[in-house]
Amino acid sequence: DVWPELEKAEKLARGAALKWASGVFYRPDQLERLGQYRKRESQRTSSVQSRLKSAVQSYLEGVGSGLEQLRSALAEIREVSCTLGEVRSEWSGKASGFQSLEHLREIASEHERLAAAFNNLPHLCSVPVAVIETRRLIESRRLLEAHASLMELECWQDDIHRQLQRTSSPSSEGASLVFDYFAGVRQLGEALAKELWDVIRCGLVLVRQDPTPFVSAVRIIEREERIDCTLLDTHDANPHLMPPGRPKKWRTKFFRVIEEAIAVRFRATYLDIRGPGLANHLVALQNSIMNDLTIVKHLLEQCCPPHYHISRAYMLMCHKCLSAYLQQVISWNLENSEIFTVLKWVLHVYHSPEMMGHPDLCSEVDLEELGPLISQDALEQMQNKYVNTVRMLEENARVALVISEALRDQMIVMGLYELETFLTRLREALVDYGKEWRKDHTNPKYYLHYLLAAINSCISLRGAIESLQQQQSTAPQYRVNRAPPCPQVVLERTTKRACRLVIDELLFEVQPQFLHLLSRSWLSDCEGIDRICNSVDQHCSHYRRVREPYFQVHLTVTKRRQRPRTGFLVVESQWALVVEYVRTLMQKPMVCRNSEERSHLSDRMAQDALQLGDLFHRMSSRQDDDHCTCSQEPQSCEMLTGVLSALAEIIRINDTSMLSLEVSGLVTKYPDISEEHVLVLLDVRGDVPREVRGTVLDMLEQSAHPLPKGYRPIFNDILVPTPSMPFCLPTVKCA
Repeated sequence: DVWPELEKAEKLARGAALKWASGVFYRPDQLERLGQYRKRESQRTSSVQSRLKSAVQSYLEGVGSGLEQLRSALAEIREVSCTLGEVRSEWSGKASGFQSLEHLREIASEHERLAAAFNNLPHLCSVPVAVIETRRLIESRRLLEAHASLMELECWQDDIHRQLQRTSSPSSEGASLVFDYFAGVRQLGEALAKELWDVIRCGLVLVRQDPTPFVSAVRIIEREERIDCTLLDTHDANPHLMPPGRPKKWRTKFFRVIEEAIAVRFRATYLDIRGPGLANHLVALQNSIMNDLTIVKHLLEQCCPPHYHISRAYMLMCHKCLSAYLQQVISWNLENSEIFTVLKWVLHVYHSPEMMGHPDLCSEVDLEELGPLISQDALEQMQNKYVNTVRMLEENARVALVISEALRDQMIVMGLYELETFLTRLREALVDYGKEWRKDHTNPKYYLHYLLAAINSCISLRGAIESLQQQQSTAPQYRVNRAPPCPQVVLERTTKRACRLVIDELLFEVQPQFLHLLSRSWLSDCEGIDRICNSVDQHCSHYRRVREPYFQVHLTVTKRRQRPRTGFLVVESQWALVVEYVRTLMQKPMVCRNSEERSHLSDRMAQDALQLGDLFHRMSSRQDDDHCTCSQEPQSCEMLTGVLSALAEIIRINDTSMLSLEVSGLVTKYPDISEEHVLVLLDVRGDVPREVRGTVLDMLEQSAHPLPKGYRPIFNDILVPTPSMPFCLPTVKCA
């Protein structure tokens, strides 16, 4: 039968030959060379056939040699199989003879155990004497010699235990006997460890008097660590061969004992620290901690290996124990003065250069690595409790009322004067705080959170001030040479100053995005205002912590109905964003080159106004579940964003003759806009002729009106850069 592949190959060859022949003999003159072509092709065919025959012959020879090797391999396998059968028959006949050697194996094992016992007999006999001598060395605090003797005893114990493990099972009677026999060695180890930990606990005292015991204890600990490492490396594959009581991990125990000693020192000072004694106790605690750290830095560190990093470890352990200690202190029912003392010590003294911020200690541990001394929740609880205890002044006023109303009024007036002074100093401190932040925006840390906390504290003080003023008589007596106290006015100024600093922080965060607004690159960037809205959303999410009425929506009662009003902080943030947008338009104007660019610019401004309006509605309606969920009135949001839409209409209008009418409506709606602002808008258009400019300016002069009552100016705080005057004299060359 013909193979399909062969038939297909033959057809392809014939087709190729026909194609070649048709191409060669296309012209008649080529037929003369037909004999040459036939001879050449016959030679090529014979050459191919000879190569094929050679290849087939070599393949056949290889197959023949392979078959011959397979035959020889089969013969060898049969021979090996016969040999294995003979071995199996001989082994089965002699297997019964090996059973008689079991008794000999038992005798050999017994002989090996007896030989081991005989070799260790001198050591076993000297164990009681060595135990007594080692105990005497421990009692006399000769720790290095005692440890050397103990290491020798443990080495004997381990050798005997290892030999028993090789010769018998670990649960045999011999292993139990050895374990009981060396019980005194284990007791010595416990006694030596007790002495070591006593020395470590008293390390700060010993290094000042005689550091030898402490150094000896550290050397013993390092010896034991090296033994543990060696045994762990040796018996890593077989942990059950590890000697009893290993690894000891005395280096870890070393640091744990030091930490326990620090905690014990703190717990020992619990008594008689309430009331006025708390401040003295914290001062004494500060001095004690600094003295200990100085000893550790200059003395104890010289007695420990460098890889211990003992100064760093001691600072971290001291911080941990002190944190636990203060956690117990603040869990007591502290009074107002005690809370103030603890807060001042935790927030100002502990991280100051007089304590953990000391230059010698900063090289060991960074203050940020130490972390807060008490948790943030505990700190907020103490601060809230301290703010609530301001009413203690009310209690004193009630006590004074028992004597007379005049004394009660005198105490209240004194308290109001003090509150006024305090709030004035707080406002000055906030101003300095803002100046420090402007110099370095990375320091202080948590700038925004502290400002919001200051706003909440001021809101809490408002209720206390009103309560005190309500307790006064109708005509309280003030000093002749001193004005009546006005703490509410100062409180309002202080709170608004803190809100202004919060808004400045918001403007600083969005300033990079505002730099790209109202430029030609901004026209093609559709996400410019989105980035601003995202930054504002992220910033204003912190406003949730601010209390009413500076954040939460509250109700204002009018004659007809209750009208919802947004908190002061939210309103001021919205106002600042709109003013910043208008300021960007006025201070870096982009001159349009054609009507298409004017239309594109006005459309983008209108779209930005819509997105800012949506942002303002979200800011106004972002409330907690326990407050009212009403949003700001639509008119207030539209008034803020309406100025952007009105400016966009000035740029969008196509007929320049209608500009005066459009500007007239703008001036009517926003009467604080000046000629300079209008001229900037006309410059942005880029197509206003001089006659139209004159008409608009004349209209502005005639339509000047005073600001209506209740109107808040938008353009008054926006300065327009002075245009540069062209140099009108011709330039000539000097002779």
